[in-house]
Amino acid sequence: MPKKNFKSLKFSAEIVQGICPTCEENTLLVSISKDFYRCMECGADLQQHVNGKISYLPLVHSTEDQIPQVKAWVNK
Repeated sequence: MPKKNFKSLKFSAEIVQGICPTCEENTLLVSISKDFYRCMECGADLQQHVNGKISYLPLVHSTEDQIPQVKAWVNK
């Protein structure tokens, strides 16, 4: 069987603890890129915002162009 040459792929994920605004659970959030995180409890994609404190807001994908957009989250 011939050897396949695969390029090595290096990445690092950041894991933080926080409260997910979607499921409202205190859970682990794993970075999927610099400012985007995924909740390990419900799987929601979140965007990190830093403005005096760190906040995580849910992302909503538009059906037309699949560009992630931040959804304003209102506490009930």
